[in-house]
Amino acid sequence: MNRKKVERIMRERGITGVTRRRRHGLTRQARKPVFAPDLVGRDFTAPRPGMRLVGDMTFLPTEEGWLYLATCIDLATPEVVGYAMADRHRAELPVAALRMAAGRGDLERGCVFHSDRGSEYTSAEFRSETGKLDMRQSMGRVGSCYDNAAAESFFAVLKEEIGTRVWPDRATARAEVFAFVETFYNRRRQRKHPEWGYLTPLETRQRHRQGHVLAA
Repeated sequence: MNRKKVERIMRERGITGVTRRRRHGLTRQARKPVFAPDLVGRDFTAPRPGMRLVGDMTFLPTEEGWLYLATCIDLATPEVVGYAMADRHRAELPVAALRMAAGRGDLERGCVFHSDRGSEYTSAEFRSETGKLDMRQSMGRVGSCYDNAAAESFFAVLKEEIGTRVWPDRATARAEVFAFVETFYNRRRQRKHPEWGYLTPLETRQRHRQGHVLAA
């Protein structure tokens, strides 16, 4: 069937195609940004939990407007140890996600937090928080998604597997993201570990803890 026939059939039946709009990223440099060196170098692994985290922000469409989501992912597990959602993207959002990660992720002293060079991550507020938590900040380059591929990969999984494309309101989106992270991704979604086979992020953390106890 050639293109003209398809066009004619669509026109006769009032069918129109849906084209995805060009996506615009959230990475914006601050007016006077303070950059951190890249301490990860695209090596998105860690020998044990609490050593290396990656974080990023994305937006979810709702009929009320955007819902912004910030995450912190432990590269050793890879568990989502911190996340926060709000109707605007600003420094308080990744700071809240980082505080959640610090509260539940058993972070080591000098833990590396890697992100892009978005204005939220180069802000004085975020840099101050990493200092309070005794963390080292790391940043990739602007416009290179590969420099923060682990964080980008989680967002791709979330948006593909959660199924919903547009939520009716922010409250519904919040609830579904919470359920996806807490009941499915961290506890049920398996990934292949090079030594232990297929495990969920939570099971991977437990294996690390068992190994630490046996070593002690």
